[in-house]
Amino acid sequence: MAHNRGSDTEIDPNTRLYNPYQDLNIQVPITNLYKLPTSPEFLFSEEALHQRRSWGENLTFYTGSAYLGGSASGAAFGLFSALRNFEQGDTLKLKINRILNSSGHTGRSWGNKIGIVGLIYAGMESGIVAATDRDDVWSSVAAGLATGAVCRAARGVRSAAVAGALGGLAAGTVVAGKQVFKRYVPI
Repeated sequence: MAHNRGSDTEIDPNTRLYNPYQDLNIQVPITNLYKLPTSPEFLFSEEALHQRRSWGENLTFYTGSAYLGGSASGAAFGLFSALRNFEQGDTLKLKINRILNSSGHTGRSWGNKIGIVGLIYAGMESGIVAATDRDDVWSSVAAGLATGAVCRAARGVRSAAVAGALGGLAAGTVVAGKQVFKRYVPI
Protein backbone atom coordinates (compact mmCIF):
# COMPACT_ATOMS: atom_id res chain seq x y z
CA MET A 1 0.00 0.00 0.00
CA ALA A 2 1.32 3.43 -0.88
CA HIS A 3 2.06 5.79 1.96
CA ASN A 4 1.67 9.54 1.63
CA ARG A 5 4.69 11.01 3.40
CA GLY A 6 3.51 14.56 3.23
CA SER A 7 1.93 17.06 0.95
CA ASP A 8 2.68 17.38 -2.73
CA THR A 9 4.54 20.62 -2.13
CA GLU A 10 7.41 18.88 -0.29
CA ILE A 11 10.50 18.30 -2.39
CA ASP A 12 11.65 14.69 -2.42
CA PRO A 13 15.34 14.22 -3.41
CA ASN A 14 14.41 11.06 -5.35
CA THR A 15 12.09 12.86 -7.75
CA ARG A 16 12.41 15.64 -10.26
CA LEU A 17 9.76 17.97 -11.58
CA TYR A 18 8.83 17.47 -15.20
CA ASN A 19 7.27 20.27 -17.17
CA PRO A 20 5.88 18.99 -20.47
CA TYR A 21 5.47 22.58 -21.69
CA GLN A 22 9.05 23.77 -21.07
CA ASP A 23 10.03 23.88 -24.75
CA LEU A 24 6.96 25.89 -25.70
CA ASN A 25 7.96 28.93 -23.61
CA ILE A 26 4.53 29.05 -22.01
CA GLN A 27 4.12 30.03 -18.40
CA VAL A 28 2.32 27.16 -16.70
CA PRO A 29 1.29 27.07 -13.03
CA ILE A 30 3.46 24.88 -10.80
CA THR A 31 0.47 22.61 -10.11
CA ASN A 32 0.67 21.25 -13.67
CA LEU A 33 4.17 19.84 -13.17
CA TYR A 34 4.63 16.11 -12.67
CA LYS A 35 6.92 14.45 -10.14
CA LEU A 36 8.98 11.74 -11.85
CA PRO A 37 11.31 9.34 -10.03
CA THR A 38 15.04 9.62 -10.69
CA SER A 39 15.79 5.97 -9.89
CA PRO A 40 14.25 2.77 -11.27
CA GLU A 41 11.05 1.63 -9.62
CA PHE A 42 10.58 -1.96 -8.48
CA LEU A 43 7.54 -3.74 -7.19
CA PHE A 44 9.54 -5.67 -4.57
CA SER A 45 12.68 -4.47 -2.79
CA GLU A 46 14.46 -7.76 -3.69
CA GLU A 47 14.28 -6.81 -7.37
CA ALA A 48 16.35 -3.70 -6.73
CA LEU A 49 19.26 -5.83 -5.47
CA HIS A 50 19.74 -7.60 -8.81
CA GLN A 51 21.31 -5.63 -11.64
CA ARG A 52 19.99 -7.66 -14.56
CA ARG A 53 17.20 -7.65 -17.10
CA SER A 54 13.95 -9.44 -16.35
CA TRP A 55 12.99 -12.58 -18.26
CA GLY A 56 10.59 -10.58 -20.42
CA GLU A 57 13.28 -8.08 -21.34
CA ASN A 58 15.69 -10.93 -22.09
CA LEU A 59 13.09 -12.65 -24.25
CA THR A 60 12.43 -9.49 -26.23
CA PHE A 61 16.09 -8.53 -26.56
CA TYR A 62 17.53 -11.91 -27.58
CA THR A 63 14.68 -12.82 -29.91
CA GLY A 64 14.63 -9.42 -31.56
CA SER A 65 18.41 -9.24 -31.91
CA ALA A 66 18.59 -12.73 -33.36
CA TYR A 67 15.76 -12.02 -35.80
CA LEU A 68 17.32 -8.73 -36.90
CA GLY A 69 20.78 -10.25 -37.32
CA GLY A 70 19.40 -13.27 -39.17
CA SER A 71 17.28 -11.09 -41.44
CA ALA A 72 20.18 -8.81 -42.31
CA SER A 73 22.60 -11.64 -43.02
CA GLY A 74 19.93 -13.56 -44.94
CA ALA A 75 19.17 -10.49 -47.04
CA ALA A 76 22.87 -10.07 -47.80
CA PHE A 77 23.13 -13.74 -48.78
CA GLY A 78 20.01 -13.37 -50.93
CA LEU A 79 21.53 -10.33 -52.62
CA PHE A 80 24.68 -12.22 -53.60
CA SER A 81 22.60 -15.19 -54.68
CA ALA A 82 20.51 -12.95 -56.95
CA LEU A 83 23.60 -11.29 -58.39
CA ARG A 84 25.05 -14.72 -59.15
CA ASN A 85 21.87 -15.83 -60.94
CA PHE A 86 21.60 -12.94 -63.39
CA GLU A 87 21.08 -14.05 -66.97
CA GLN A 88 22.34 -12.46 -70.14
CA GLY A 89 19.05 -11.04 -71.42
CA ASP A 90 17.68 -9.68 -68.11
CA THR A 91 16.44 -6.12 -68.12
CA LEU A 92 17.12 -3.71 -65.26
CA LYS A 93 13.55 -4.12 -63.99
CA LEU A 94 13.92 -7.91 -63.96
CA LYS A 95 17.28 -7.70 -62.18
CA ILE A 96 15.84 -5.44 -59.46
CA ASN A 97 12.86 -7.76 -59.08
CA ARG A 98 15.17 -10.78 -58.75
CA ILE A 99 17.29 -8.98 -56.11
CA LEU A 100 14.27 -7.89 -54.05
CA ASN A 101 12.60 -11.31 -54.21
CA SER A 102 15.73 -13.24 -53.33
CA SER A 103 16.80 -10.87 -50.55
CA GLY A 104 13.32 -10.73 -49.05
CA HIS A 105 12.75 -14.48 -49.14
CA THR A 106 16.16 -15.43 -47.77
CA GLY A 107 16.13 -12.65 -45.16
CA ARG A 108 12.72 -13.70 -43.82
CA SER A 109 13.69 -17.34 -43.75
CA TRP A 110 16.99 -16.80 -41.94
CA GLY A 111 15.45 -14.25 -39.57
CA ASN A 112 12.73 -16.69 -38.51
CA LYS A 113 15.16 -19.58 -38.01
CA ILE A 114 17.71 -17.60 -36.03
CA GLY A 115 14.98 -15.74 -34.12
CA ILE A 116 13.71 -19.09 -32.83
CA VAL A 117 17.22 -19.94 -31.63
CA GLY A 118 17.29 -16.58 -29.81
CA LEU A 119 13.90 -17.34 -28.27
CA ILE A 120 15.08 -20.73 -26.99
CA TYR A 121 18.31 -19.21 -25.68
CA ALA A 122 16.42 -16.46 -23.82
CA GLY A 123 14.15 -19.02 -22.20
CA MET A 124 17.05 -21.26 -21.23
CA GLU A 125 19.11 -18.42 -19.80
CA SER A 126 16.20 -17.00 -17.82
CA GLY A 127 15.40 -20.47 -16.47
CA ILE A 128 19.00 -21.12 -15.45
CA VAL A 129 19.34 -17.69 -13.80
CA ALA A 130 16.07 -18.23 -11.93
CA ALA A 131 17.15 -21.69 -10.77
CA THR A 132 20.68 -20.75 -9.68
CA ASP A 133 20.04 -17.09 -8.77
CA ARG A 134 23.33 -16.17 -10.46
CA ASP A 135 23.79 -14.23 -13.67
CA ASP A 136 27.35 -14.94 -14.73
CA VAL A 137 29.36 -16.33 -17.64
CA TRP A 138 28.59 -19.92 -16.74
CA SER A 139 24.85 -19.32 -16.88
CA SER A 140 25.23 -18.01 -20.42
CA VAL A 141 27.45 -20.94 -21.43
CA ALA A 142 24.99 -23.44 -19.96
CA ALA A 143 22.12 -21.71 -21.78
CA GLY A 144 24.06 -21.87 -25.06
CA LEU A 145 24.82 -25.54 -24.49
CA ALA A 146 21.18 -26.32 -23.73
CA THR A 147 19.96 -24.28 -26.71
CA GLY A 148 22.23 -26.09 -29.13
CA ALA A 149 21.17 -29.46 -27.72
CA VAL A 150 17.45 -28.62 -27.89
CA CYS A 151 17.68 -27.26 -31.44
CA ARG A 152 19.31 -30.45 -32.74
CA ALA A 153 17.65 -32.99 -30.44
CA ALA A 154 15.45 -34.35 -33.25
CA ARG A 155 18.51 -35.40 -35.26
CA GLY A 156 19.86 -37.70 -32.57
CA VAL A 157 22.00 -37.72 -29.46
CA ARG A 158 25.31 -37.25 -31.25
CA SER A 159 24.07 -34.26 -33.25
CA ALA A 160 22.55 -32.74 -30.11
CA ALA A 161 25.82 -33.16 -28.21
CA VAL A 162 27.87 -31.53 -30.97
CA ALA A 163 25.39 -28.67 -31.37
CA GLY A 164 25.27 -28.22 -27.59
CA ALA A 165 29.07 -27.99 -27.41
CA LEU A 166 29.11 -25.47 -30.27
CA GLY A 167 26.29 -23.47 -28.65
CA GLY A 168 28.12 -23.35 -25.33
CA LEU A 169 31.33 -22.33 -27.08
CA ALA A 170 29.52 -19.61 -29.05
CA ALA A 171 27.79 -18.23 -25.93
CA GLY A 172 31.07 -18.26 -23.99
CA THR A 173 32.85 -16.45 -26.82
CA VAL A 174 30.15 -13.78 -27.03
CA VAL A 175 30.15 -13.18 -23.27
CA ALA A 176 33.97 -13.10 -23.11
CA GLY A 177 34.05 -10.73 -26.07
CA LYS A 178 31.54 -8.49 -24.34
CA GLN A 179 33.72 -8.38 -21.21
CA VAL A 180 36.83 -7.56 -23.26
CA PHE A 181 34.89 -4.89 -25.14
CA LYS A 182 33.69 -3.32 -21.88
CA ARG A 183 37.20 -3.33 -20.45
CA TYR A 184 39.25 -2.03 -23.36
CA VAL A 185 36.85 0.17 -25.34
CA PRO A 186 35.97 3.38 -23.53
CA ILE A 187 32.41 4.40 -24.25
